[in-house]
Amino acid sequence: MGDNGSGKTNLLDAIHYLSLTKSAITASDALCIKQGADFFVVKGNFSSDLPPEHETIQVSLRLGQKKTLTHNKQPYERMADHIGRYPAVLISPYDTDLIRQGSEDRRKYFDSLMAQLDHEFLELLIAYNALLRQRNAVLKQGGDRPSHGFDRDYLLALDEQAAPIGQQLTTLREAFLAEYVPIFQRHYQQLADGREVVTLTYKSQLLGANFAQLLRSNERRDFALQRSTTGSHRDDFVFLMDELPVKSHASQGQQKSFAIALKLAQFEMLAAKQHHKPLLLLDDIFDRLDDKRIARLLEW
Repeated sequence: MGDNGSGKTNLLDAIHYLSLTKSAITASDALCIKQGADFFVVKGNFSSDLPPEHETIQVSLRLGQKKTLTHNKQPYERMADHIGRYPAVLISPYDTDLIRQGSEDRRKYFDSLMAQLDHEFLELLIAYNALLRQRNAVLKQGGDRPSHGFDRDYLLALDEQAAPIGQQLTTLREAFLAEYVPIFQRHYQQLADGREVVTLTYKSQLLGANFAQLLRSNERRDFALQRSTTGSHRDDFVFLMDELPVKSHASQGQQKSFAIALKLAQFEMLAAKQHHKPLLLLDDIFDRLDDKRIARLLEW
């Protein structure tokens, strides 16, 4: 409990930062630095029934420098090596942004969840995003200097590496959703007393397609737009209620219940994978819920 502006959300976000190496509120690390300061440090002590029983995690960032993360004062070589050590689920008023915003927000949410569940997926995602950045750089270089052309051989080499990784990401996302959706639906029905039928589907250009062929057939368009228009980075997760889009046909309370059910399913899957419950961070979760839904959430 605490007054508005007293720092409750910041405290929860600090725990989220220590668990997942990033803020749940802003995509920019630099925006986490207090106005007028040139750095931030967040430090936390974690206790567990499993060895080691006590661990100290610290993350810091100075303007113009690279973010650092340490475990018991020892720096990680890669941030990715920390993901999954302390899984966390944050339920907050911002969760309905998953419904209202674009595909990038939904894709990032599910990628973050899958990264905590499956380190292989995280490694594939990191590799794919690195290749995508290189591919877009080649396309942009060619577009900025059309008289010089662009290095097509390099582009083909990147595509040869990216195609199988993209296909693997699609396969893993599809398999994950098959397991996730029934859990999500069960939590929503418990919250909403079975009043609506909800589901979510996976939308990808790569489903039933050959990614390498798609890259070739879209090469001219990619060159004109100076970016990659086909691939796993274009995937989306479609939210439906009674077979209609949740964004346009659900009330605020229904959208909030939908978002909470997404997070409760995340919590259950992480608990099953880790064999212990993840950190559950609750921030103003009763806003826009009617009394019946509040009662069911409290019961859970």
